[in-house]
Amino acid sequence: MTKKQNQDATMEKIVSLAKQRGFVFPGSEIYGGLANTWDYGPLGVELKNNIQKEWWKFFVTERQNIVGLDAAILMNPKVWEASGHTAEFNDAQVDCKTCKARHRADHLIEDALKNVKVEGLSLKDLDKLIAENKIKCPKCGQLDFTPTRVFNLLFKTQIGVVASESNDIYLRGELAQSMFTNFKNVLNTSRKKIPFGIAQVGKVFRNEITPGNFIFRTLEFDLMEFEYFIPEKDWEETFNYWMDEMKKWLDVVGIDSSRTRVREHEKEELSHYSKKTVDIEFDTPFGWKELYGLAYRTDFDLKNHTEKSGTELSYLDPYTNEKYIPHVIEPTFGLTRSVLMVLLSAYHEEIISGENGEETRVVLKLKKNIAPFSVAVLPLTNKLNDKSQEVWNMLKSNFTTDYDVTGSIGKRYRRQDEIGTPYCVTIDFETIEKDDSVTIRDRDTMQQERIKITDLVQTLTQKLKD
Repeated sequence: MTKKQNQDATMEKIVSLAKQRGFVFPGSEIYGGLANTWDYGPLGVELKNNIQKEWWKFFVTERQNIVGLDAAILMNPKVWEASGHTAEFNDAQVDCKTCKARHRADHLIEDALKNVKVEGLSLKDLDKLIAENKIKCPKCGQLDFTPTRVFNLLFKTQIGVVASESNDIYLRGELAQSMFTNFKNVLNTSRKKIPFGIAQVGKVFRNEITPGNFIFRTLEFDLMEFEYFIPEKDWEETFNYWMDEMKKWLDVVGIDSSRTRVREHEKEELSHYSKKTVDIEFDTPFGWKELYGLAYRTDFDLKNHTEKSGTELSYLDPYTNEKYIPHVIEPTFGLTRSVLMVLLSAYHEEIISGENGEETRVVLKLKKNIAPFSVAVLPLTNKLNDKSQEVWNMLKSNFTTDYDVTGSIGKRYRRQDEIGTPYCVTIDFETIEKDDSVTIRDRDTMQQERIKITDLVQTLTQKLKD
């Protein structure tokens, strides 16, 4: 049997596979859905959790100077005033007068004029380009837009039982602020000395006007990030160190580094808190897009919270007796974006040549440490279910284990290939009648070998480490 590679992972193929195999479903689908909301199915939640677990291990538990936090989504609105988000966390939008579609102005220009740097343009410049009929509506193709106007990305809600007495608050637009507001608490309880970091994983909400491209840009999403506190003099060295570590992380979860590049933000596109920001971008089917970001936030946040709250958030160096407000390096990782880039990196189509001619095998070559299932137990027929259940019970404590009895053994192999299961264990009649052995099939090579059941746990453990 020979194989020819075909790795054309289009978005249509990824979205179709994600739904058919239970990775990602459209949100509220039975009611017609809600634009740009997605639900993670049985396999998607396992993949997502595994990526998060590996991130936490790589950046938190395997480092002595980074600790974790799990803060509330809702915060005192004064936090967002102090951080500048209520005033600065904005985008420009335009409406198509013909079809009434609403668009982010910078995205319109980015799509229509690939060679124009849109991030530094003023609203007046955007209006001029629209007035010169250089921008078409992506939905209807017309050139008739409203003037650009600003809207805030924070989702607003109310807290209080009685509507007339309720107070406006916000769903968090980033994870960072709770790590800044808890800086003193963590410092006092963890006994850490600078440099050290506070890490967090959680939901974030942004009222994006034009989200889209499957799970790449959504109204709610998961971030993994940490704030790394340092003296100002060390910021460049520390910035470079974490950029190198972020590149290493790509390999941990199997994101194809050959499809990534590093792009530094122009001065005009920097966030209000940033002195330097660098993105790791991924070459997606819809263009180069931001995957992860690394920002030097200076002492902007701790300084502002000190001034606005009246609580001193400085650090006393125990060795020099110097008192100062720490500066911050912030590596940010989109968890939901990681899921998409992992799927794009892992998706393969192989043309299999065998006795019955050629066929296409779709396989997700996921890294073994993040695959939803490590191993699948497959009885050759239903008559072998009792023995197969024994094998599954033996494996379940050591591995995430699927049990699949539906369809022919060939179809089950293909199904496990499509969801990225590294190994299949097949129980046949020889298992019972002859040698008490099973067949292990490798996802990537499709090679099979016979193993004694008594050696199965040890053999799979070693294979999953390789």
